[in-house]
Amino acid sequence: MGQSAVATIASLSLWMQDYYGKRLQTQKDLQTNACLAPTKPVPPFIREALKKVHPEVSDKYYGCGLVVPECLEGCRILDLGSGSGRDCYMLSQLVGENGHVTGIDMTEGQLEVARTYIDYHMKEFGFKKPNVDYVQGYIEALTEAGLPKNSYDIVISNCVVNLSPDKKRVLAEAYNVLKDGGELYFSDVYSSARLPEEIKTHKVLWGECLGGALWWKDLLQLADEVGFSPPRLVTASIITVDNKELQDILGDFKFVSATYRLFKIPKGNDKTCQTIYNGGITGAESSFQFDCHYTFKANEVVEVDAEVASILTHSRFTENFTCQPPGGSSTSCGAKPKVSVSFKFLDVKLSGF
Repeated sequence: MGQSAVATIASLSLWMQDYYGKRLQTQKDLQTNACLAPTKPVPPFIREALKKVHPEVSDKYYGCGLVVPECLEGCRILDLGSGSGRDCYMLSQLVGENGHVTGIDMTEGQLEVARTYIDYHMKEFGFKKPNVDYVQGYIEALTEAGLPKNSYDIVISNCVVNLSPDKKRVLAEAYNVLKDGGELYFSDVYSSARLPEEIKTHKVLWGECLGGALWWKDLLQLADEVGFSPPRLVTASIITVDNKELQDILGDFKFVSATYRLFKIPKGNDKTCQTIYNGGITGAESSFQFDCHYTFKANEVVEVDAEVASILTHSRFTENFTCQPPGGSSTSCGAKPKVSVSFKFLDVKLSGF
């Protein structure tokens, strides 16, 4: 990174370390619901995993969505801005003893909480050795923090990318540490338009995940420039700001909490395909919601666009799907040869977006 970028990140990080390490002691100290806005119901098996997380770790958790992608068994996961470690400990149960979860955060106070309870959680989960570790560092400098390139199956982030002044750098670093076919699955806050300096430089709004919100159209451009596949929207919900003083500053700008999935796959595929979900993904055995457009039911043929076809054939989902060119026979899959495309649009109307 250049010296000016380092200086900017360092200055903001000092403020954020104070805000998240000292000013915010629990979720009750937040002044908006941006870091608490749920995007979809929590599945039972994830609720059970969350129940096993130590109360102090959960109390110091701040996030704007549920970052639990599917098909996690045995995966290596990196959590950007892992904070007190709630998501790491929840995910460590889902990847199992053969998987591994690494959390990176810049805030020593949060990392201290996370590290304190490693042994507690491994005993609670019945694991013989830890499958979780924590690294102090910046999400804009993953390799400088010692995280190897091409080493993770999935990178997640829960309401943290908006806190970075160099979001392109964050995406680029995530891309670098992902394996080929890997996925960046993250929930964050997005704005209805590019924000003015008055909002972007307001420290409380920045700390509340609103001041640094990216215009959603800029995410599409940045992802392409870095090398990712086009972002696939999984789910989204409107954020409300009940603090009148902050709302007056925000004016007519609107915000959503949204979860996107981006993949590190080859570009250039222009062929659609018919695909059959074979089932078997934990928590989605009979029906798998890939994004807000495609929901796959087990053993039904679905014609997907070229982009999704490329994802399903180059990612960890390969073994869960049978793909064939349009018009091909599916008799060997034992599936009824009918097309069943499910377009599940958002339940919320993003007026102004």
